[in-house]
Parts: sequence; structure tokens; C-alpha cells
Amino acid sequence: MEQQAIWALIIFLLTYALIISEKIHRTVLAMAGAALMVMFGILDQESAVHHIDFNTLGLLIGMMIIVNTTAKTGLFTYIGIWTAKLAKGNPITLMGLLALITAIGSAFLDNVTTIILMVPVAFSITRRLRVKAFPYLFSMILATNIGGTATLIGDPPNIMIGSAVKELTFVAFMENLAPVAMIILVVILPLVILIFRKELKKGFAHQQSLMEIRLEGLITEKKLLIKCLIALGLTLLGFFLHQYLHLETATIALAGAFLLLLLTGEHVMEQAFRSVEWPTIFFFVGLFVLVGGLVETGIITRVAEEVMRLTGGDPLTTSMLILWLSALASAFIDNIPLVATMIPMIQDMGGMGIQNLEPLWWSLALGACLGGNGTLIGASANLIAAGMSAKEGEPISFLKYMKYGLPLMILTILISSLYVYLRYFM
Repeated sequence: MEQQAIWALIIFLLTYALIISEKIHRTVLAMAGAALMVMFGILDQESAVHHIDFNTLGLLIGMMIIVNTTAKTGLFTYIGIWTAKLAKGNPITLMGLLALITAIGSAFLDNVTTIILMVPVAFSITRRLRVKAFPYLFSMILATNIGGTATLIGDPPNIMIGSAVKELTFVAFMENLAPVAMIILVVILPLVILIFRKELKKGFAHQQSLMEIRLEGLITEKKLLIKCLIALGLTLLGFFLHQYLHLETATIALAGAFLLLLLTGEHVMEQAFRSVEWPTIFFFVGLFVLVGGLVETGIITRVAEEVMRLTGGDPLTTSMLILWLSALASAFIDNIPLVATMIPMIQDMGGMGIQNLEPLWWSLALGACLGGNGTLIGASANLIAAGMSAKEGEPISFLKYMKYGLPLMILTILISSLYVYLRYFM
């Protein structure tokens, strides 16, 4: 291996190890690693910028502006309390409904944003029921990662895959991943309710207190809500039609965001830009440059050749290897850097004898998104929920989460394996 490739691999692995350790903020590490790639001459500035996927960044920024502005209207709190009343305060029915709403929200907003909006709702409900929040939070974490699997915009790995492979449209993601996501949700939710049924039954004594909460006044800005729903509706319509409009998803998301800012005025614009999760955006920037260093030095190609050697180039074996490898790896390391590394590897396989790469892309999406449910550090949504729970005085330990999460995650990957086999290889 030539010297430049060795340096690129050292920088990448060192950055990756420090990200996993969580001793230093991952954005700082990713940007520092990217800077080292340029300083060591592995990439020049022009090629570093070339490897940054601005479509992914634009899509994330646009959706963050729309969703965070909508949150200020009180809509999501209203939905949570309305759900509680619909369930008549029944703690078991309520957990299922909240998980279902979280899954749907994650599919069309994104899983990180959805979990941020839903965790406070869960705590307001569990305090009334006088039960531990963990069963509700656990079901929401599972649901947000399952729901996020169903669409192009639901989970960052899907956003990255859709941006890298132009043929995989918003509709294609829904057609290929939404069916299996729904099947998994139908299987997993009853199991979660069964696991926590004793804890949930304690809430029956206090369900009447939930019914006393009034819905009036929860929507704080009705005019802003109407404008937000118009912008969000047009944006989602644009996603469905983007292959016919010949527009990238980033263009549609940013157009929807700036339409909303045009309708709302300058005072909302300043708040909207402050609400964008800039550390997440710059984490992606650093990550794209880090992986670019591996691409430019040929390391990714060598890994792809080794995978092809192991599987003999058989599409089914390769799909299953990618599915299980990405799932097990995503359980213990963040799925975003994993997917950033695997995308160019699968692209290289296209030139090594595998004619139809689609099953490989869907296997990667399923493995990376669902694998995040395995442990507390598997996905960004998990860590955010755990952090918010700790602030509320109910910390979630790594082992407690893994005790329930890892077996259920393995079950979802077994279901996914059967789905991939039956749909693409029968």
C-alpha cells in the first residue's frame, strides 16, 4: 500500500475511533480529520470540495427549517395530547399510538427531528400516568428508526444513498422500503407492549388525569401554522414528483424552506436559521471529505474487491453480507460514517460484475437504518432521546437499552433478509 493510502487510512481510523469514544464532539473530530486529509496532501482543496455531497446538506437544511418552524406553533404537542385523548388515557393503547405517530413523522420529517419533538410529549404523558418514561421512549426510538427506513428523507443514511444514486427516487424508496418497514412495525410494536405490559398497567389508576388536559390553547400561532402546512405540503408533493420535475431533492427542500420564510417574514427567518443543527451539517461535511480520501487513494476499491472475492460476485450473497454487516456495525457505531464509507464500495462493485445494484442499495439502507436500534449509540435519534431523558431525571443506561434493543434489532434484520430474498431473488 502506497504511503498516501496508509496516511489516509490512519487518519480515517483514528478519527473514527475518537468519534466512537465520544470524548470529543464528533463534528470537531470529523472536520479536524478532513483538514488533515488536505494538509497531508491526500486531497487538494478542489477535490475535497468535490467530494462534499451538497444535495444531502441542502435537503437536511431545508427540512430542518420547515420542521423547526412548524414546531414553534405547538402542532406537535397538540398531536400528542390529542392522541392521549383518542386512547382515552389507556397507557397500553397510548404507547402504541405514540409509536405509530413517531414512525409516520419520521418517514416524512426525519427521525432526529421527530424524536426531539416527541420526547417532551412522552414525559408530559408519563408524569400524568405516574409511570416510568423508558417503555414509551424505547418504543419511540424503535419506531423512529423503523419509520425513517421507509422513505428517502426519513433517515440520514437514506438521504445519502438517494443523493449518491440518482435513479433511486423518493417514490422508489417508498415502493421498496415502506412495505417492509410497515411489516416490521406491525411485528415489533406488540412485542414491545408485551415486554413492558406490567409497567404500563400501573398507569391505569391515573388515566383520568390525562383526559383532563384541554386541547384549547395548545396551538399558539394559527396563522404561522397555516403557512407551515402549505410549505410542508408543497415540499412533500415536490418529493413525490421530483423525477418528473427533474429537480434534486435538495432544491425542493430549500425551495419549500425559503417559500415558508417568504410567507413568514424576517423575524421568523432569523429564528429558523438559528434552529438549523449546524454541528450536524458540518459533521457531514467532514465525513464526506474523510471518505473522499479513502476513495482517492483506492482503499475503497480494494475493500470492494475483497468483498467480491468473499461472495464470488453472487448478488444474493453480497446483498445478505451488506445487510448483516451494516446492521451489526450500525448497532455499535454511528450509521452515518458507516454508510458514507459503504456507498463508494457498492458503486465500485458495479464495475466488477454485479449488473443490478438495487438489491445492494436496499440492503444497505435496511441494515444501516434498522441496525441503529441495536444499542443506545447506534443512531443519532437514540442518543438524543437518551440525553433528553437524562435531563428529565430518567437516565437510560447502555446495557438496559441493549438488553431489549439488540434482540429486537436482530429480529428486524431476519425479517429484512426474508423480504430481500423474496422480493429481489425469487
